[in-house]
Amino acid sequence: MTTIRTATPADAEALLSIYAPYIEQTAITFEYDVPSVDEFRSRIEHTLPKYPYLVAEQNGDIVGYAYAGVFKARAAYDHCVETSIYVSMDCQRQGIGRMLYDALEQKLKAQGILNVNACISWIDEPNEYLTHQSPDFHTRLGYKKAAHFHLCGYKFGQWFDMIWMEKMIGPHN
Repeated sequence: MTTIRTATPADAEALLSIYAPYIEQTAITFEYDVPSVDEFRSRIEHTLPKYPYLVAEQNGDIVGYAYAGVFKARAAYDHCVETSIYVSMDCQRQGIGRMLYDALEQKLKAQGILNVNACISWIDEPNEYLTHQSPDFHTRLGYKKAAHFHLCGYKFGQWFDMIWMEKMIGPHN
């Protein structure tokens, strides 16, 4: 059974163990170097006061996480966030991502957030570093492509595009 709970700084090592393979083996993140546990803990501590940071657990083991962060720092953007999600590579396609995003959206709605935005690496022809799994996942959850930036991320000796996908989770009164 999968349960969702709020992350704590003590989860940093477990979350980093999920994130590190994405850095080392994929272009899903444009981060080059795996951060230290202390740096990752600091990222969690920085997020929690304002935005939800959730983990998924199965049998006491953390198998995924999702969080929201600042979309843009100006006050006019206070009803928008950027979302991120990572599921352990050996636990994908089990519904964990959907559970995390559903819970994340519920918490964000309660905070008055109206727009959720995802920044996603893109390549026209999938390869060993990047598939279309993330944009397909977001599309299934109701996200729509809002922007496409070309050749803006360089990793593994090649260029990748970036797309932004958005979802409205509340009425814009």
